Amino acid sequence: MGLFSFLTQEVAIDLGTANTVIIYNDKVVVDEPSIIALERNTGKIIAVGKKAMMMHGKTHENIKTIRPLRDGVIADFQSAEFMIRELIKMINVPRSIFPPQLKMVICIPSGITEVEERAVKDSAEQAGAKEVKLIHEPMAAAIGIGIDVMEPTGNMIIDIGGGTSEIAVIALGGIVNNKSIRTAGDDFNMDIVDYMRRQHNISIGERTAENIKIEVGAAMVDIENPPEDYAVHGRDMLTGIPKEIMVNYAEIAQCLDKSISKIETAVLHGLEMTPPELSADIFRTGIYLAGGGSMLRGLDRRLHLKTKLPIHVAEDPLRAVARGTGIALKNFDKFTFLIK
Repeated sequence: MGLFSFLTQEVAIDLGTANTVIIYNDKVVVDEPSIIALERNTGKIIAVGKKAMMMHGKTHENIKTIRPLRDGVIADFQSAEFMIRELIKMINVPRSIFPPQLKMVICIPSGITEVEERAVKDSAEQAGAKEVKLIHEPMAAAIGIGIDVMEPTGNMIIDIGGGTSEIAVIALGGIVNNKSIRTAGDDFNMDIVDYMRRQHNISIGERTAENIKIEVGAAMVDIENPPEDYAVHGRDMLTGIPKEIMVNYAEIAQCLDKSISKIETAVLHGLEMTPPELSADIFRTGIYLAGGGSMLRGLDRRLHLKTKLPIHVAEDPLRAVARGTGIALKNFDKFTFLIK
């Protein structure tokens, strides 16, 4: 620790397609949707996070809402930088004369290219970070779940986020093999939007689709404690008049089937690629599920039926990756798998 170490602030960021979680002093201090609202003419920031999410799909022509991340990577560089900067401002840090030096660990999907990695790093540096290291999502999820990643034991992690689903086998502090597919929570939402249009002639927005997924989403028809039917409001595509319809979990399970099948295929492919010794470990330890997508009703059971392996859902799947990123921040110089 140097003389001015008190000026260094350590921040862990799980920069997700749907939500961004920031950990500071071992506490989750920011948990906001990854969205920003800007004024079109001036480029002035109007709102970030929950406030911007409330505007999404309801703006007039002078306000635009942007989700800077798509499929787990930065799609809009400038907006991402604005968003990171504004979210960091939400951390209540004691004020001092000198601006603090930020030391960051940021979580990224395992399947991204070097160019995309560079974009994440540059955005963080533009937002004021002096030192940045990156950690792959499945590794962060494994650490967050409580797995000792340095052990010579194979563990399979499936992290279903908003933009990507990460399937990885981890042993000895490294990813042995991984499959990153761009089928995740956002695709589930689009499936619901399409289904409502085709089946019920009703046009709904992304936010409504997200609510349907949370309230009555399911991975299979045969689930325990099925949720009650849910009232959906949207625009009738024939008359143009707003209307209400009731949907049940069984039809949502049907409309999500195609996307979930893609995740199943990727899991089976991941198991095929695993070295035999690690396959023996996975048979004993099972598969760990993290990320918001793993909260879909019946998904663990469906994967169990497909793989015949025990499936464990993380305690707080939404924050498992963020927790792991926070632990990696504490071991900034010790963990060799962090990307400089």
